Order: sequence, then structure tokens, then C-alpha cells
Amino acid sequence: MAVNDECKLKFLELNAKRNHRFIVFKIEENAQEVIVEKLGNPGETYGDFTKCLPANECRYAVFDYDFTTDENCQKSKIVFFAWSPDTSRVRSKMLYASSKDKCKRMLDGIQVEFASNRSE
Repeated sequence: MAVNDECKLKFLELNAKRNHRFIVFKIEENAQEVIVEKLGNPGETYGDFTKCLPANECRYAVFDYDFTTDENCQKSKIVFFAWSPDTSRVRSKMLYASSKDKCKRMLDGIQVEFASNRSE
């Protein structure tokens, strides 16, 4: 499974410049390649992000999560999501599961990982 160069470029923009709040990645099955499907503007929220995840299809995504610590310090972590809803095709679930590690390796700087089948 190849990872399109645009995926790496947009991730670097999110990681270094904070040009995006999130990126949703899709596997183009015909080309056997991971591509960028959606970019979230810096002002978008987690709710906006979850609305971009399809109800019946798998996706990878990264989200730039801002939070405040107990010591009142502003922090940010880049979270990787492996989105695999129960209603997605079995073949799709297997394809996304088997290529997840390669995709993550190409996106250097991920700090937290979640696997989810619900948008909550």
C-alpha cells in the first residue's frame, strides 16, 4: 500500500504550521494508495471532524487536539484515528487494518492513537 506524497505534505503543514485542524485520509482501492480526502480549517471543532467520518466506510484521520492542563498550560497533541464502523464492508476493514502501521510510520509526529467505530 502506497501513501500519496500529498498525505505527508499536508500532515507536515498540520504538525509544523497548524494550517489544518484535521485531515481525513482514504484508501483509494483501485490505485492501492492512501490519499487526502478532507482538510479541516484551523477554526473547526472536534464535532466538525466527526461529521466528516462516513457512517459506512473506514478511514484514517489525524486531529490536532488543543487542551489545558491542570497547571493551566495550553497544550496540543496530534491524535491518529483508525475509523472502522461496524457497518463498513469486511474487506474494507481488513484493508485498513493491514495498512494502518505503514500509514502511521509515514506521518511522523503522531502522539496518541485511537481505534474507533463510533463518532462520539
